[in-house]
Amino acid sequence: MKRLPQAPGTPLKPAVERCKIAIDVSTQPYLERPHMARTLALFDLDNTLLTDDSDYLWGRCLADAGLVDGDAYEAENARYYELYKAGGLDIHEFLAFALRPLRDLPLARLLELRDRFVAEWIAPRVAPGARPFIDRHRREGHQLAIITATNRFVTGPIAGLLGVPALIATEPERDAGGFTGRALDPPCFRAGKVACLARWQTRYGYEGAYRYFYSDSHNDLPLLEQVDVPVAVDADPELAAIAATRGWTRISLRSAGDCARAEDG
Repeated sequence: MKRLPQAPGTPLKPAVERCKIAIDVSTQPYLERPHMARTLALFDLDNTLLTDDSDYLWGRCLADAGLVDGDAYEAENARYYELYKAGGLDIHEFLAFALRPLRDLPLARLLELRDRFVAEWIAPRVAPGARPFIDRHRREGHQLAIITATNRFVTGPIAGLLGVPALIATEPERDAGGFTGRALDPPCFRAGKVACLARWQTRYGYEGAYRYFYSDSHNDLPLLEQVDVPVAVDADPELAAIAATRGWTRISLRSAGDCARAEDG
């Protein structure tokens, strides 16, 4: 069996008893309950553990349910997604668009739709190799965390679906009246992802922890460049080229099995 990727000369910690996950993220989407492991296994979500983008799919789901102006909303949703892939996304402009339905729609209706969204739109798009790969880190006793630019309202129950107990995500702002349509600073995107992780590590006592990070996107270069073990997963062309140049491990989770498939080149 292949071992997990690691930095040269740095042995993995011995396996420990599999961690128990006592958390239901779908019913308590704002709760984090990390273990006290000293190694972090950090996973991007969209196009890494999933074969698609949950933020983009949530917009499509809202339009499909008739809760937003279908054609206009879908066109804007697609435009922002293309900007993201091209590296030109203004995250604050996008969040003003993406979080508006949380402000404008009844929470009960949103929660009902989110349950259907996870079951019908997300569960079929979990990468075949994602759960076995997550479980390999769990068996090593590592603290598992998803770190994603997609907001916590959307991604909380997805973390629960994948059995990952900690979630670091863009945080929708709330007040006494509910969601405001704004995000707390910093959004968990690009350099903001580095800042959100640093804050999380300080909050939970993980300063100096050994860190793996798995991502598909060149937008995650700021964090990939800082961790101990950066791994490109089904990478976009820009990240694939950078990973090849720098000698980073490249893998695919698009096939089932206990071991991720190493990519050629």
